Amino acid sequence: MALNLLMLGPPGAGKGTQAERFAQSRGIPKISTGDILRDAVQAGTEIGLRAKAIMDRGELVHDEVMIGIVRERLEKNDTANGFVLDGFPRTVAQAEALDGIMAGRDPLIVIDIMVPEEVLVRRLSSRMICQDCGHNAPVGHGPVCTLCGGKLVQRSDDNQAIVLDRLKVYHGQSEPLVKYYRERPTFRSIDGAQSPDQVATDLTAAITAACAHTGPLPGLGATTPSGVQP
Repeated sequence: MALNLLMLGPPGAGKGTQAERFAQSRGIPKISTGDILRDAVQAGTEIGLRAKAIMDRGELVHDEVMIGIVRERLEKNDTANGFVLDGFPRTVAQAEALDGIMAGRDPLIVIDIMVPEEVLVRRLSSRMICQDCGHNAPVGHGPVCTLCGGKLVQRSDDNQAIVLDRLKVYHGQSEPLVKYYRERPTFRSIDGAQSPDQVATDLTAAITAACAHTGPLPGLGATTPSGVQP
């Protein structure tokens, strides 16, 4: 049985880090919208070229194109044993389209990482990024990137005013999206304000609990959750 995981959570919740960590532990691909956009553009697919034309005009890639790119990515052979999806869907319309894409596949497990706004603001306002390779550095790390040795700088969209605006936009989008998934037996919420290791433990526990409604998945042992909500 494939493990198809969708990670929800606001900017600064740590979902990208947790998605990467879990995907590596399971040997399945982590799929983020940024990555698949770049891959589709680089590959020169029809949908990738459409996305490039939109981005070159400085516009946001709209639902139809994003849905097409996600569909293409999920049809690749490396998703046969599952995937971790990060950054899609962002709207209910995209969620409905994803349900169509998932038709005939193993169920989608949805994990929402919840973090209080004051914690998110503190995290995002102190986050650093490598000016050479774009790698996000852990809070408090510095002054150089551990991947390439480049200089770490604050992201231009991580000052407090912009952070608050980004969170406002996220909440406007996410509330209907969480409501869309919340009543499903494979939906769980976890506390993302804990240490990364504890969040990882609770993530595995939440997935294990959700799997009780889909059938057992190998490699997911019993864990004791401290911040898991049904």
